[in-house]
Amino acid sequence: MINKVGQIMLYVNNQDEAVNFWTEKLGFHVISEENNGPMRWIEIAPTKGAETSIILHNKELIAKMSPGLNLGTPSLMFFAEDLDQLHGDLSNKNVKVGEIVNMPAGRVFNFADDEDNYFAVMEKK
Repeated sequence: MINKVGQIMLYVNNQDEAVNFWTEKLGFHVISEENNGPMRWIEIAPTKGAETSIILHNKELIAKMSPGLNLGTPSLMFFAEDLDQLHGDLSNKNVKVGEIVNMPAGRVFNFADDEDNYFAVMEKK
């Protein structure tokens, strides 16, 4: 029986730029980097001990290896404790951010990476 989400695959056009975005602008950590011939994958996470991580894959290579695989961006919701501070920090780092909106479950805003993949952040205290 499944008991947790382990890894999320994120297919990107430029892995190095994606690593820079997630580490420099969002404060994620590189957990591991693997190379197997032309295949390269980079595991990132918000903290070193996080139970769930994101694997950055080369979209073009995966498309060639697995035609028909859905390479769309997963709809991810991250949690943060101080939404106002995070929103301001990302804005100051020239990250495309949406306005903070009130939802029934809490305050939330979206942001885009350098490839215009959109993600959301919800305030959880």
